[in-house]
Amino acid sequence: MQAWRVYENGEPDAVMRREEVEPPVPGEGQVLLKVRAANVNFPDALLCRGHYQVRPPLPFTPGVEVCAETEDGRRVVATAALPHGGFADYALADAAGLLPAPEALDDAEAAALHIGYQTGWFGLHRRAALKEGETLLVHAAAGGVGSAAVQLGKAAGATVIGVVGGPGKAAVARALGCDLVIDRRSEDVVAAVKAATGGRGADVIYDPVGGEAYQQSAKCVAFEGRIVVVGFASGTVPAPALNHALVKNYSVLGLHWGLYAVKDPASIGRCHEALTAYAAKGLIKPLVAERVPFAGAADAVRRVADGTTTGRLVVLPEGVHA
Repeated sequence: MQAWRVYENGEPDAVMRREEVEPPVPGEGQVLLKVRAANVNFPDALLCRGHYQVRPPLPFTPGVEVCAETEDGRRVVATAALPHGGFADYALADAAGLLPAPEALDDAEAAALHIGYQTGWFGLHRRAALKEGETLLVHAAAGGVGSAAVQLGKAAGATVIGVVGGPGKAAVARALGCDLVIDRRSEDVVAAVKAATGGRGADVIYDPVGGEAYQQSAKCVAFEGRIVVVGFASGTVPAPALNHALVKNYSVLGLHWGLYAVKDPASIGRCHEALTAYAAKGLIKPLVAERVPFAGAADAVRRVADGTTTGRLVVLPEGVHA
């Protein structure tokens, strides 16, 4: 089979190597999956660099999220079991973690549903308890993680403010349904949020960026607001001033979605049922900006890492067409 493999850590387009290899052999509790589509996630770049919290043995195949077919013909979404990831013709996954692919979504859309939307749902509902009528601020609103949070916020009845970088991404965020879009490159984010909320600030802030974005969040979060820390795409991990959180009465909430698979696995299935229902009603639909031929996988991971993309880039195996 064809697979992209990483033999040493470094930048994705430098260390990902396309090879002909034997299909992986499932271990105990695992299943072999025929990949139909593999979504590109920022953690794929971190895995290549050796900077992710999980460090699979070398060589490994990246691609943590797939829509695939089981040996008995079921169409599923899954988190791939590294080191045998989804940028290959076949991947491995834990049998207990397989979820039915929503009928309302095609393969590329289904591949982009699992991690980003689960993270959004847990972040907004379980961690931040977002309520109908509240104001939600989403950083990197046109990106893969941010676009999911925008759609989930609208589905929950929130007023959604999207922060983006540049007019192209602003247009994408508006099309996703943001009630207000702020271009951080040409506007003062804090001033714009306060102007839009009558000085009150945002009730919930969804931050996959860190760095300066977090500093802006702390300045425009509402009384009893909640900042959900999802990741650090900026490359800078902020150091929250807890005295500031005390004085302004807001909460800083961490979210590591992968822990739910260990601590409360049943919750992932319940979330997937909710997401499937949302998809059937047209409330959510992953924004697949590009369906990437298999040969372009390494370049796609690099572009996602560079923050130059909107929505999701999904890699299709050789012979699979959009």
